[in-house]
Amino acid sequence: MILTLVTFLPILGMIAVLLLPKENKKIIQWTSIGFTFIQLLVSIFILLNFDKSLAGINNIDSFQFIEKFDWITIESSSFGKIDIDYFLGIDGLSVTMVFLTAFISFIASVSSLTIEKSVKGYFALLLLLDAGMMGTFVSLDFFLFYVFWEIMLLPMYFLIGVWGGPRREYAAIKFFLYTLAGSVLMLLAIIALYFSVFYIDPTTGEKVHTFNMLLMMNPQNYDPNSLLFGTHTYARYLSFFALFIGFAIKVPIFPFHTWLPDAHVEAPTAISVILAGVLLKLGTYGILRVCYPMFPDATSHFAILLGVLAFINIVYGALVAMAQEDFKKLIAYSSISHMGVVLLGMAAMNTQGITGAVMQMFNHGTITAMLFLIVGVIYDRSHTRGLNDFGGLMNKMPKYSGIMVIAFFAALGLPGLSGFISEAFSFLGAFQSTFEIETMRIITIASTLGIVLTAGYMLWTLQRVFLGTLPEKWNNLTDIDSRELAMLIPLAVIVIYLGIFPSTLVDFMTSSINSLVEVLKNANAISLK
Repeated sequence: MILTLVTFLPILGMIAVLLLPKENKKIIQWTSIGFTFIQLLVSIFILLNFDKSLAGINNIDSFQFIEKFDWITIESSSFGKIDIDYFLGIDGLSVTMVFLTAFISFIASVSSLTIEKSVKGYFALLLLLDAGMMGTFVSLDFFLFYVFWEIMLLPMYFLIGVWGGPRREYAAIKFFLYTLAGSVLMLLAIIALYFSVFYIDPTTGEKVHTFNMLLMMNPQNYDPNSLLFGTHTYARYLSFFALFIGFAIKVPIFPFHTWLPDAHVEAPTAISVILAGVLLKLGTYGILRVCYPMFPDATSHFAILLGVLAFINIVYGALVAMAQEDFKKLIAYSSISHMGVVLLGMAAMNTQGITGAVMQMFNHGTITAMLFLIVGVIYDRSHTRGLNDFGGLMNKMPKYSGIMVIAFFAALGLPGLSGFISEAFSFLGAFQSTFEIETMRIITIASTLGIVLTAGYMLWTLQRVFLGTLPEKWNNLTDIDSRELAMLIPLAVIVIYLGIFPSTLVDFMTSSINSLVEVLKNANAISLK
């Protein structure tokens, strides 16, 4: 029951917070931190006990810490028995995301100690958001996956809309509408999959439709008379795109990206950390967990399209980031660019590329969490995020500047830090792709422009904010305090450690990624008979 524990600990924390008197702000804050810390310890236990050698992507034997029992069963005279399971499990694609979610949620809880408005409601929603994210990563029943996916929507809407900046209502509604539109498309595809996949109940011989994601990945479980039977059919392409768009909005992939800068700018620092550190990864995780193994024919068919979208994200995101004068908006657009690197690795559809993509998902989570915390530190002191309002902070705030240098150079891909390894694998894999070789090589070469642009805007930002002469109005600024260091140092340690010892991360995912790549390689030969 370890996955149930790591998923629902925040719910227990939320209940505890709601039972506390709203006047006891300190108790509410430390109760929330305590529950997220226990969740972090449980996630570390899962990491330490994870068997790295298990391979497979679409069979139950390849997943670990399995929890499965009947949740909802309905007898239907028209469609047979309707079966919805409480089905949890993790593999190499999800185990690192479980740890990342717990770690970032803990960091965000500590960061939220500065929240003064409606503390009880804020922390209750933060814990509910934590449970929704964790549940999405561990769910193997599509109905349960969708429930957790939707649970995330409500707390994020209120956390931005109530505790955000001056344009918080606009940003919250925009986030809600974009994500809800994607969820509707996802729901239609889930229904199509449900009525196309079945198994025979061994006890009754009855035909049972199911939301089991592993059964949906197996071509032998498709009904020959169903909408999605066969390969390279229009119905399968439409279903693939419905799911892809739902996940693409969350990444976000161009042109569905416009909600992200608004949400980041208006959200409190801790919520920006969660948004960039974990929520964006749910989109790419969904594509890898759902679109790739369930629609390998469509995935291979549209590999070049994914590569083109990756190129647009990388270069466009970097160019727009370079034009920003708001510190937070610059980091938001840099996230769009860095998630483009994830997409490029995924488009390679080989072990090197997808390994780089999954590594980049984790590394981007830690690096961007550092960047948004860094913005929060200076904003709490100066109440401005204007890049041109500062200068010379390195002399006034040396500890703060030292942490910042690590985060900035990790973001631009300096060798020795974690960002370099994942970007190198993503580009290497894309260049070696066997899908439309010449075209993918052109896309990969063009995408390297993003590396130069990223170095440009990161170094320019460093120059404007931290070098030069300190304006007199900032003479009273204080350096980073112990609470802020407690949040940033663990992130910095991970960034440096994974830059030197990347195999620590790679070993968790290799077996699962190899199995996924085999499914994609055989995509054109798949026959649903």
